[in-house]
Formats: sequence, C-alpha cells, structure tokens
Amino acid sequence: MQVRSFPCPRAGVAAEDIPALLDQIASEPSPERWNDLWSALCHQGSVYSASFAALPWLADVAGRYDREQAVSALNLAGAILACSDQPHGAGDVRAQHAAEVETLLVVVNEYRTSSDRNEYAYLLESMLSFEGVVSWGEDLAWGLVNEEYEVSCPGCQANLFIVIGERGFFSTSGDYALSEDDVETTPLRPASPAAMDGIGRRLHDIALADGQQDVASAMTYVFGDATCPDCETGFSVADQVSADWSATH
Repeated sequence: MQVRSFPCPRAGVAAEDIPALLDQIASEPSPERWNDLWSALCHQGSVYSASFAALPWLADVAGRYDREQAVSALNLAGAILACSDQPHGAGDVRAQHAAEVETLLVVVNEYRTSSDRNEYAYLLESMLSFEGVVSWGEDLAWGLVNEEYEVSCPGCQANLFIVIGERGFFSTSGDYALSEDDVETTPLRPASPAAMDGIGRRLHDIALADGQQDVASAMTYVFGDATCPDCETGFSVADQVSADWSATH
C-alpha cells in the first residue's frame, strides 16, 4: 500500500524516506525498522502531519498481515491517535480517518483477547485510543507493564511512585527500586469492583471477561486510593494520573 504524502516528519527524517521504510517493513519486517518508524512518526510522544498520513497504511497492516506485524501497527496507530490533539495543522484527524480508526478498533478487539499480560496492556490502551478516550489512551499501559505510576501529590506536590505489582501495592516518595535502605511507604486502598463505575469499571470488567485476572485486579488499585507518605494527603490514583497527564498536554 502506498501513502501519497508525508509532510513534516521529525527533524532528521526526510519525508521522502518514509514510503521506502514502509515498503521495507511490508516486505521484510524487523523490530529495528519498526523502531525507525516509531522514531519518524511518534518520537517521544510527538506527532506530525506525516504521522496521520500513515494511518491508512497502519490500518492495512493491522488487517492483512501476521499477528506480530499487526500488533506493531496497532500499537503505533494507537500512540499516534492518542496524541492527535497536538497542534499539527492536520484538521480533525479522527473525522478524516474514520474508516481507518473503525478498522483498527475491530482488529485490536480481535487480537486483544489472546495476548499475554504486557501485550494485552498495550492493546487495551490502543483500544481506548481508537475509541477516543482521553488520557487513558496514552497512560494506561506504561504503568501496568512497569508496575508503577509516577504522580504528584495533590497536597504537597511531592513526586510519588504508585507501585502496583510483584513488589507490592503502595505509594512512596522514595526511590524504592534503587535505595539500599527501607523507604517509607503507605498501602494503597483498592476499589471494590462492585463499587467501581465509569472507565474504571469498564476496564476491570473487560479484563475479567478476557481472562486477564491480574490486569483486572490491578485496575482496582489504579482506580483506588492512595495516601502521600510525606504529608498524609489521601487522593484517587486515577484522578491524579489524569491530572498529571492534563498538566503536560
């Protein structure tokens, strides 16, 4: 599949080089070439008109190629659309690419249910991005895969780690991963699944229905409450993740 125009790629990547890179991925895909495409179209979360011009190609790859290539295309397309509100002069991206977004959403839901935990987290995030869910279409998977979110305390503004995974379920302002000493922590308070609502309840129930019990359990902490160990301010983890996301966009 050919894409007609790739204006304004990131600095250092020539627009005329992108179609050749797409052809190379289509004929001889490799992780290195996909990394090059990420760097060209979604470098450190920045997107361009060229990024949106690639959406038809990504939808085509997702719908016609093998699982590995499809998942790579879905994740890149999801990341691009999650950033589609950036100033880029491309107009209403979702309206212009409604057919591609619909295709991507159908395909991501097909692959989502047969994934391992980490792949599942990224595909779930891409699903939200295709649906137009603000914030969680960009921030969900990183915390689930790395088993921590970094947020600011709404009380004292301290930088906090919200840890969710094998190392426990707690909040701390200390560098718990590198420190040789014990750091002060406070336990998280998970939400009761029966009391959850909105996007939290939906994500919990989807993960449970997909057989991803570990992800479903993590959602109760993501949409539960934490306490700052420094000033003892209590807060909603999800609200603070969303607040920090909004502050940087």
